[in-house]
Amino acid sequence: MRRLWAALILGLLVVLGGTGPAHAAGATDVVVEDAAGALDKNTLLPGIDAINFNEPTKVAIYARNGEYSDNLNEEVLAFARAKHPEWLSADGQKWADSLFVFALDPTGRQVGTYMGENRKVSLDQQESIQEATKDLFREAQWTDGTIAGVKRAAALMNRPWYKNPAVWGVSSLVGFAGIVTIGSNLYIRRLYGTRSKHSLADGNASYANVTMDLEVTELNARTIPDSSRYGHLVLEKYRDFQNHYGELTTLANQANDLTAKEKQRKQGALTLKRYAAEAARLDGIDDVIADTNTFLNMGSGWEAAWDRQLAPLKEDLAGITQLLAVKHAVPKSATALALTSFAAQTLKDIDSWGAQLSEGPSKPEDALDKILETRKELTGLLRKHSETVIANYAKNNTEASLMRAAMRTPKAGSLRNSSTNSILGTVYPANQFWSVVGFSSGFNSGRSSVQEARNPSSSSGSSTGYGSSGGSFSGSGSSSRF
Repeated sequence: MRRLWAALILGLLVVLGGTGPAHAAGATDVVVEDAAGALDKNTLLPGIDAINFNEPTKVAIYARNGEYSDNLNEEVLAFARAKHPEWLSADGQKWADSLFVFALDPTGRQVGTYMGENRKVSLDQQESIQEATKDLFREAQWTDGTIAGVKRAAALMNRPWYKNPAVWGVSSLVGFAGIVTIGSNLYIRRLYGTRSKHSLADGNASYANVTMDLEVTELNARTIPDSSRYGHLVLEKYRDFQNHYGELTTLANQANDLTAKEKQRKQGALTLKRYAAEAARLDGIDDVIADTNTFLNMGSGWEAAWDRQLAPLKEDLAGITQLLAVKHAVPKSATALALTSFAAQTLKDIDSWGAQLSEGPSKPEDALDKILETRKELTGLLRKHSETVIANYAKNNTEASLMRAAMRTPKAGSLRNSSTNSILGTVYPANQFWSVVGFSSGFNSGRSSVQEARNPSSSSGSSTGYGSSGGSFSGSGSSSRF
């Protein structure tokens, strides 16, 4: 009997594998509207281009930063009516034929899927598409999660009868269960395999940079003045760098020795993720060692090194306007006005700091001290403003505690959200300073926590309605939370 079931399953897999590609087609067009700034188009577009649909399909991606309490279906429909009427049918009552719309709200923690009448699938299948994204979205892997959702949708929309597991359930419940298990395992393996591939490539690139610059890094470290406060702290990081380079080499060997099967398993994917992260960390440290030597000794190219020290602070100052423009940011409060005034004055001061370095009155350590004191002041202002937004949004002490916890995490306070490695960001703990990016992340997380507490029944399940503004619109689609 076991041999019989094995033969049936094997035969079915051959049928599925042999007949599937006959009608496969790529997306006819891909439109990306990333109002959230969450997607990497350099990864997203090739990822979607590589997906085969059962019938030619136009793909529209819409990412927004909304509220946990928003009706995502209503918001997507409103966006389509305002910006992309071609996404709607001629009478405006349904989604256009041959269209698939994928919607993502990172801050509101929602994902939605919508499709034309000739592409629609059941609600259970819509939930399946959305579920394919959620593990990735919970890890803030917005691009990979979006690709996973589109890929799952492509497999389900207009699926031929011979690809439908239900057909085979009539013959055997046992065989059906086995096929579902096999299919699930194959999907998980592909997912881990994709993650492993990217992690290995990123890790090897960073490791190669570290290795090629090893001698230069050592020479730079030798000429950093240990008598300098900042120089001493960076040299401590260099000793950590030396200790961990050997461990990284061992990890690199392990990562590159993994077999194809091991890369498709969870443990292998985790090993490669750790390798990529550690290699990137050391790659960042050797850059900082070089900048420390150049800047403290005022060597050739010190101006560029100084610009890199200023970059995280400038990013924060530039982000204050956007921070105060979001809903519930209380932009007219005293703490918000203090942030605005601080940003304007500091941007003016920064120009004078560089001039003082060039002309000689100020020393490199003095300039770094000014950045340090400015970061401390900005941290204090952000802390005060966090209490303002918490008091405005929370309705009681319990909600205030939820928000405060979310806004006090290392992620919310980390200076390392910056795209540039700096001396201060390397030598001080991750939660030493608050950053504007981190503040926004903590604020969004805090509001989500409060909304979940207020509406526990809405934390799961699908929503299919288009809200009061939807009118008589009856297009196929739904959304759910992650």
